[in-house]
Amino acid sequence: MNFFDNPFSTTAIAVILFVIVVLRAALRVLPEWERAVVLRLGRFQAVKGPGIIFLIPIIDTARIVDTRIVTMNVPRQEAITSDNVSVSVDAVVLFKVMDPRDAVVQITDYIQTASLIAQTTLRSVIGQAELDDLLARREKINQQLQSIIDEQTEAFGVKVTNVEVRDVILPEEMKRALARQAESERERRAKIIAAEGEYQAAEKLVQAAQMIAQQPAALQLRYLQTLAEITGERNTTVVFPIPMDLIRPLMDGALQYNPPQTPSKSRASGGIE
Repeated sequence: MNFFDNPFSTTAIAVILFVIVVLRAALRVLPEWERAVVLRLGRFQAVKGPGIIFLIPIIDTARIVDTRIVTMNVPRQEAITSDNVSVSVDAVVLFKVMDPRDAVVQITDYIQTASLIAQTTLRSVIGQAELDDLLARREKINQQLQSIIDEQTEAFGVKVTNVEVRDVILPEEMKRALARQAESERERRAKIIAAEGEYQAAEKLVQAAQMIAQQPAALQLRYLQTLAEITGERNTTVVFPIPMDLIRPLMDGALQYNPPQTPSKSRASGGIE
């Protein structure tokens, strides 16, 4: 007797296959980062996962939501800053689903919606900012973008964790203008540093003059030191003035030992007696 000719055996096989199919459809295994939004006859039932979840075949349907952080590139946007400079800007938005129920029930496609909101917000914020803020204080722009985008995506269970303005492209004439401005700024700083050096040198000269005025011997020592420096160089002829302060003591001593003689009165009158 053939095994398949037995009606009980055929029924048992059919039942086993049916149970396998039902269990395959009813049991789902979700990884740690996935959640299942279960709808029973079209109505929200529960959020299940991770691990093994059970679904009633035909009655229950599940929408799988990834709760990991999503990296989304915001396409390049053309905008005009508040100081009338045309720029091209792109950005990166990091977000994650905090409420899987709202991400499924409240909106059809939360990823596309977040992308469109980010594009609109990027153009709006750039239009309200100045070029200097966009180039030098980008962190402030990033925080403003994050706050505005997060406020709008919170309604459908999405949390924006970070926004970064990635690249700012300027027109060529603006790049040249910024280069000229940077060069002028460097020249201004160089002139200020040179002027400060001259001012400090003048202050030191005034202090030195005051000290020499209080101690005249310091001038003579400085003079001798200068002579030593000049003679140390390889010069054939050195011409330098001699200050009177150095030779006055010698002249006074010579006059003391050899006083000048005044002519006698008789000789002054011609020698007639």
